[in-house]
Amino acid sequence: MAKSTRPDVTDTTAASSAGTVSVRMDGLRRVGARPGIGNYLRRLWEVRHFIAYEARVSVGAQNREHRLGNIWLVLTPILNGATYFLIFGVLLGTSRGVENFLGFLTIGVFMFMFTSRTIIQGANALNSKNNVVEAFNFPRIALPVSSVLKETLTYAITLVTMLVLVLAIPPLEVITWRWLLIIPVVVLQLVLIVGLVLLFARVVSKVRDFAQVLTFALRIWMYGSGVFYSFENIVSNPAVLAILEFNPMHQVLNITRNSLLYGVTPEWSQWLILASWAIGLLIIGTVVFWRADESLGRDASR
Repeated sequence: MAKSTRPDVTDTTAASSAGTVSVRMDGLRRVGARPGIGNYLRRLWEVRHFIAYEARVSVGAQNREHRLGNIWLVLTPILNGATYFLIFGVLLGTSRGVENFLGFLTIGVFMFMFTSRTIIQGANALNSKNNVVEAFNFPRIALPVSSVLKETLTYAITLVTMLVLVLAIPPLEVITWRWLLIIPVVVLQLVLIVGLVLLFARVVSKVRDFAQVLTFALRIWMYGSGVFYSFENIVSNPAVLAILEFNPMHQVLNITRNSLLYGVTPEWSQWLILASWAIGLLIIGTVVFWRADESLGRDASR
């Protein structure tokens, strides 16, 4: 029987007493090999129930050991806001020239704290779930996505609290149709966060020390987003101001403040900057994470 010596042959033949059997090998893939991006995302959708269950359980267990429990989800940003008001508003005087500074600061603190907390938790999701990574074969992207979902469920509580405070803190604001714009703003904020989480989770899985660097980077980002002050009051150079306004979190805060506090309809350029960052980072983060998925499982379980 003649045998083929071509390296790309996908059929093999085997002789037996019953005759010759032809076996196709082109459908076989190495165990644990990375699937195509389309199949990868389909597998993510297939484990959506696990993602939702993991998020709900984590929310229920959060702060359980504290006497006040999940009340800290509301108290923490309020206490942080009060601290920042004393430092920046009173001592440093950043409140001068800012209309309704308390509402301005409340929106900044509540919304950026959610961004910062979610990125840190999501970036460490692979390392904090070593037992799950070792025990099951599933798309690793499900773990950071579940972490983001968990923080989003808690964000719903803090977001409602933020809106109540905006209405309760003098000068009292009036609800207008622009308040509905908080919905697309939060959606784009979440898309932005997911993209960043996927990028940072890949890095932290490879280099765990990066988690410490990330904490300081987020602090710098906070100061560069105008959480405590208005850039228009402290920056006179138009070029520098334009660079600062290209920051997506600055646009999240600016659009929200204009809609809730000042009755100003956000410009399309603001939406374009935020949407471009959010969608771009989501695509890049997904592709980067997908390309590393096969090795992420091994690295996270070490």
